[in-house]
Amino acid sequence: MTDSSERPIAVFDLDNTLADTAHRQRFLERRPRDWDAFFAAAPADPPIPEGVTLVLESARDCEVVYLTGRPERCRRDTVAWLAAQGLPEGRLHMRRNDDRRPARRTKLEILRRLARTREIRVFVDDDELVCEDAERSGFNVVRAHWTAPSTALRTVQEGEGRT
Repeated sequence: MTDSSERPIAVFDLDNTLADTAHRQRFLERRPRDWDAFFAAAPADPPIPEGVTLVLESARDCEVVYLTGRPERCRRDTVAWLAAQGLPEGRLHMRRNDDRRPARRTKLEILRRLARTREIRVFVDDDELVCEDAERSGFNVVRAHWTAPSTALRTVQEGEGRT
């Protein structure tokens, strides 16, 4: 087996890629949006079997890295959720608490930074805009279309830069 610093990277989004957020979408559909409740409910997200399977398969040949638009204040809950699902340990890149840029900008910035020193074998995400920008930048993208798309989540990812 090669040293982990030589292994390629498989990068996975969390919300609606590995974690089913359907039960907490209601907090984004009301005005004003209840961000505290939305993120507080994240530990109860059921895992998405297709995403979990892909992470476990990727971990055979790659170092797994998690890239989420969740704010840094959610790190403890997120790390605990990943462990509870039996997912491989891996670096977790999160949005700064005060960062409101669109997900496609923040995630692409991190992908490019990771690619400077390591091969990114695959990037898996459910956000079409993020996927399109990553593909245009030359990344191999798998679109996580295994949950029903959420209009509320798509709106906040692009317009409010919160997840």
